[in-house]
Amino acid sequence: REIALCYGIGRRSFMDEFWEKSFQEKGAMWGAAAAVSAVSAAEMFREKEYKEILIPGIGYGRNAGPFIHAGMKVAGIEISETAIHLLRGSFGSSINVFQGSVTEMPFETKTYDGVFSFALLHLLSQPERQNFIQACYEQLKRGGTMIFTSIAETAPMFGTGKKIADRLYETRPGVRLFFYDYQSIREEFGSVGLTNLKTIIEPAHSDSGAPELDFLWIECIKN
Repeated sequence: REIALCYGIGRRSFMDEFWEKSFQEKGAMWGAAAAVSAVSAAEMFREKEYKEILIPGIGYGRNAGPFIHAGMKVAGIEISETAIHLLRGSFGSSINVFQGSVTEMPFETKTYDGVFSFALLHLLSQPERQNFIQACYEQLKRGGTMIFTSIAETAPMFGTGKKIADRLYETRPGVRLFFYDYQSIREEFGSVGLTNLKTIIEPAHSDSGAPELDFLWIECIKN
């Protein structure tokens, strides 16, 4: 998920094939450095003295590092077998990973102190987003925090390609992105403890000199 996902007929199997092929061909395609928002979330969770964290869409684990280095135990969800293999090469068996789509959550009854999801939400359809948000909320302990980042409407790809619906664009053939604004975030997160909403800047890739992209930081607390 960093920026792209494909929609279409047989979408579930298509997602499997799309991400598996991507990781097979490109490996650690976003580099080893964690996202800026992952570093910020790990610092926040450390200050809250959280112990156990869930990362849906964990990929090859680059965003798990800051949480592990802060002393937290991490579990993840990942659709690609190749990505999980790459993650194992870096972290061994220290991360418990469930293979499957986040649209199939929950994979367990366990609850977590925190949930962190980077650049995944905008790749889902509206019903999938609702189910995903609710599933993450249900896996939070009371007083726990979940943080999502999603591509902002100020990102350069907003409004490009074919318009499918309000705020939803097929930015290139087969690739659809949903661009939240503050109002749509309040509508979708208002019932799950929305406490903070802000813009956060992320490099598109970890390489030096890569262009930056605007993301929205969505923070919720379960009371």
